[in-house]
Amino acid sequence: MKTVLTTLALCCACAFAPAYADDTPAERAIKAAEARIATLTAAKSLRAEALNGLALALARRARETSDTDFYDRAHAVLDRAQQVEADNRDTQRTRIWVWLGEHEFRRVFDAALALHKANPDDLMTLAMLTDASVELGRYADAERYAQWLLDLRPGNVVGLTRAAYLRELFGDVEGAIELMEQAYNRTPSAETEDRAWLLTHLSHLQVNAGRLDQAEALVEGALREFPAYHYALAQLSEVRHAQGRHDDALVARRAHVKASPHPENGFRLGEALQRVGRAAEAKGAYSDFERAALAESEGVDNANRELVLYWLDHSGQPAKALLLAQREAQRRQDVYTLDTLAWAQYRNGLFADAHTTMARVLAVGTRDPGLLYHAGLIARKAGDAVAAREHLQQALARAPWHDLAASAREALTTLPTSAQAAVAGAAHP
Repeated sequence: MKTVLTTLALCCACAFAPAYADDTPAERAIKAAEARIATLTAAKSLRAEALNGLALALARRARETSDTDFYDRAHAVLDRAQQVEADNRDTQRTRIWVWLGEHEFRRVFDAALALHKANPDDLMTLAMLTDASVELGRYADAERYAQWLLDLRPGNVVGLTRAAYLRELFGDVEGAIELMEQAYNRTPSAETEDRAWLLTHLSHLQVNAGRLDQAEALVEGALREFPAYHYALAQLSEVRHAQGRHDDALVARRAHVKASPHPENGFRLGEALQRVGRAAEAKGAYSDFERAALAESEGVDNANRELVLYWLDHSGQPAKALLLAQREAQRRQDVYTLDTLAWAQYRNGLFADAHTTMARVLAVGTRDPGLLYHAGLIARKAGDAVAAREHLQQALARAPWHDLAASAREALTTLPTSAQAAVAGAAHP
């Protein structure tokens, strides 16, 4: 991490800097595209290519702001592009990119696959196939497409970021850090949002590696690159939680929810309030979250995983949680959705089913502490003391601050005495 951390050495510690004084990369792209469209329209020579550029810029702005209205605007621009040129391949590809931002993962996979067959070596199409495959839990496909990206153009940022995310999913956190750092070093300084996103994810990886000082420097660097960036504010809250600075974590989480008022973020606000003992406020936040999550539960861009966890761990509604977890698992089979299903099965006393589902999660190779906590508790109930000891030991070593840590330590006391001795150091770092 020397290169990135050296870059960040002068980053200020102030996390909540004023909003961007100059235009962001997406705003600049939107203005340039709109000016070009106006010029071409006046000359009666408007082409789909110019409209595609505006739609892509609007999709970028959606990521910068977390405002999904920009996706609606992008669709309207793409409709216009189709009127100008009905079968433009770039218009089709840009439409798929917007669907990806809207979490239409199955639709993205099918449409991108058709486009890929027509043009096998297009980088953007391969990136979208990789992303959709990951979200659907098709990890062998994702790995194949990510490798294709890197083979086509070694060292390209799009391929590096996808490969890094897969490394993390497969349990190789250090390899993920190495690839993500390469991607950061290859990203132009003018691309401040891209750089902030990369720094934010590097911070997340460093938390998982247990290097909290480095994680802090990286997320503060992200906020320096792109002030008030919603992804970085969320990560800052996670870093503060890991550091045991729960009041500061709450401050960051409030700023995150203000910047990105989506239901799943309200759930995390409830957790942050609960950690600092503000029970009444947490209850209100959870209530707001539940209402908002239910309103979008039937859509593809939903907070169903968080709603399942809320019903299981906070409101005592395991039967409802199981039904929703089962429904969501029919839509996507990624490790986080399957983990949620396994946890719902566990909470409903379906220990054998939970053990089977969790085996699918662990087969991917994940070393995510939260998933390992669940795996350990599930293995314990399934009667697999050896696996329970291994999973809980790994989870506690990686994240002794986790909300489930106390439950994990308690579970360890029920294992054979020899197992307790083996994990004593990990249980009490």
